[in-house]
Amino acid sequence: MTDTSQGIPSPDGDHHPIDTEYEIGQDNITTNVGPFGLDIHNPVFLISGIVIVAFTFFTLALPEASGSLFSWLFGAVTKGFDWFFLGAANIFVVFCLALIVLPVGKVRLGGADATPDYGYPGWFAMLFAAGMGIGLMFYGVSEPLTHFSTANGGVSYGVTYGGDGDPTEFGEPLGVTAPSPDAVEAALDGLNLGDARGDFAAATARSDWSPLGAATGDEVEAVRLGMAATIFHWGLHPWAIYAVVALALALFSYNKGLPLTIRSAFYPIFGERVWGWTGHVIDILAVFATLFGLATSLGFGATQAANGLTYLFGSGDAAEGTRAFLGMSFGNTEESGAENSGALLVLLITVITGIALISVMRGLDGGVKILSEINMGLAGLLLLFVLLVGPTLAILTGFADSLMAYFAYLPSLSNPFGREDVNFSQGWTSFYWAWWISWSPFVGMFIARVSRGRTVREFVICVLLIPSLVCVLWMSVFGGTAIQQVLVDGYTGAQDAALELQLFKMLEELPLATITSLIGIVLVIVFFVTSSDSGSLVIDTITAGGKVDAPVPQRVFWCIFEGAVAIVLLLSAGGLGSLQSMVISTGLPFTIVLLIMCWAIWKGLRTERAAMK
Repeated sequence: MTDTSQGIPSPDGDHHPIDTEYEIGQDNITTNVGPFGLDIHNPVFLISGIVIVAFTFFTLALPEASGSLFSWLFGAVTKGFDWFFLGAANIFVVFCLALIVLPVGKVRLGGADATPDYGYPGWFAMLFAAGMGIGLMFYGVSEPLTHFSTANGGVSYGVTYGGDGDPTEFGEPLGVTAPSPDAVEAALDGLNLGDARGDFAAATARSDWSPLGAATGDEVEAVRLGMAATIFHWGLHPWAIYAVVALALALFSYNKGLPLTIRSAFYPIFGERVWGWTGHVIDILAVFATLFGLATSLGFGATQAANGLTYLFGSGDAAEGTRAFLGMSFGNTEESGAENSGALLVLLITVITGIALISVMRGLDGGVKILSEINMGLAGLLLLFVLLVGPTLAILTGFADSLMAYFAYLPSLSNPFGREDVNFSQGWTSFYWAWWISWSPFVGMFIARVSRGRTVREFVICVLLIPSLVCVLWMSVFGGTAIQQVLVDGYTGAQDAALELQLFKMLEELPLATITSLIGIVLVIVFFVTSSDSGSLVIDTITAGGKVDAPVPQRVFWCIFEGAVAIVLLLSAGGLGSLQSMVISTGLPFTIVLLIMCWAIWKGLRTERAAMK
C-alpha cells in the first residue's frame, strides 16, 4: 500500500507488507484558506486543534482555577500511579535489551536491501538535539548537585509529600525535622488515641527529597548515590521509551507500507479498525502528549535562558528585588518579595518560535539537521572545555565510578513498590517517566524518519546504549564539576542558587566564564528551536494522516501553538508546575499505548524475520 508520492519510500528487498485497502490521505480534507493550502486528517486535526485552542483560552480566562486544577492533577497522578510509571519503564528497558540479542534483531528497517539515509554524525546529532537537548542543559548541573546535597543531608521526617505536593520544589528538603518513628511510638505508647495515632504516624513520614535511604554524612557515598539517581533518569529508561515508539513507527511504515502515524503500529492488534475511531483516539492522544511534553521542555528552556541573560547582562540587585533585563524584571530572589515579570519569558518564546518557523519552512535537511549539527558541535566544545579546565582527573574517575554506582543502585531505584522515598520516586521519577513518555511520539517519529536502513539490532544499540553513555558523560562532567567545587573548594554558589542558574554559577568559577555562559544560553536557545521545529514536523505528520510532505502552513500552525501553550502555562497560576502537571496527565494514558505497542512490535518483527528467511 506504500505510496511514494506521500514521501514514504518503498521497501528495498525482502519484506512482509500488510495487505490493506487503506490509502494514505483518504480521510483528509484538502482545501485552501486564502493563499494557503491545507491537507489535514479528519477528524484528528480538527479535534486536536479545537481542544488545544479551547484549553489555551480556558487557562487564560481562569488562571487561578486552572492553576489549582493543574496542581491537583500532578499530586493525584504522581501519588496514585507512580508504581505504574516505574513498572512500565522497566518493561520497556527489558524489551529493548531483548531485541538486541534475539534473532529478530537482524531485521532491517526499510527492507532487507535498504541503506541508511544519514551517516552516523548527522544521525547522532539529530537524536540528541531532538531528544535530550534542553533537559541536559537545564539539569546537567542541577540534578547531580541536588541529589548529592539531599543524600548527604540524610533522612528527615515531617509532613508527607513536601511542599503540599508542589512539583516546583524538586530536591528542596523542607527543613522540618520530627522525632524518629520509634520515638513517636514510644511517646504515644499507652495513650488511647484511636485513629488519631495512625494519622499522626502518617504525618511523620519521610519529608526529605533524597533517593533511597540517603547517605547521611558520607560524602563519598552521597556523590555515588546522587550520580546514580541522575543517570537513572537520563540513561537506559528514557531512551528505551523513545526506542519503542521509534521502532514501531519505522517498522510499520518502512517495512509494512502503512502511514507514518502512531495508529499504524496497532494494525496487528486491531486490524482495519485502526483506520476508524480506534486509530483516531490513539493519534489524538499522541498529539496531546507531544504538545504538552514539548511545551514543558520549552518552558524549562525559556526560564533558564531568561535567568541566564538576566544574570549575565541584567542590571540591579536580585536580593533587593531590582534585577531586570532590557527593563523587564526577572531573576529576583523570593526573599526580596519582588515579582518577576513574565514579559521576558513571552519575548523569548516569541522570538525563538519565530526562528523555529524559519527552520520549519526550510524542512528537515535544510533546518533541523543543520541546526542540530551546529548545536552538537557547540555542546561538544563546551563539554570538552569544562572537562579540561575543571577537575579533569576527578571527572574521569567519577565517570567510571558513577556507572558502577548506577548499576549497583539500579534495582532499588527502579523498584515500583514499597518505596519510603516517596518525594523522590513520585516528585522526580514519576514526573520524568511521564515527561519522556509524553515526548515519545515526537522524538520517536523524528528518530523513525531519520533511521531508515538500520537493522533493528543496530538501531536499538545506537538509540539505547550510546546516547545513555553520552548522557552519563555529560552529567559526570557538569554535575561532577559542581560537586567537586563544593567538596574541594568549599564553593556553594551553584548549590545555593535556583535550578535555572546553577549551570551559570558553576561556570562562573571556571576561566572565560562570560563566554562559556553565553555559549550555554545559545545552546539552550538553539535546542529550543530544534525541539520546536522537530515537534511541529511530527505533530503535522500525525494530523495530516501520515503524510510527511503536507503543506508548510500546517507546520506553522503547530509551531505557533507550541509556543502559545508554553506561554499560557508559564504565566498561569501554577507556572512551571502547570506545565509539569499537564505532561504528567497526558503521559498516563499514553503509557498504556506504549505497553500495547511492544506487543505489536513483536508481532510485526516476527513476520519480517519470516520474510527474510
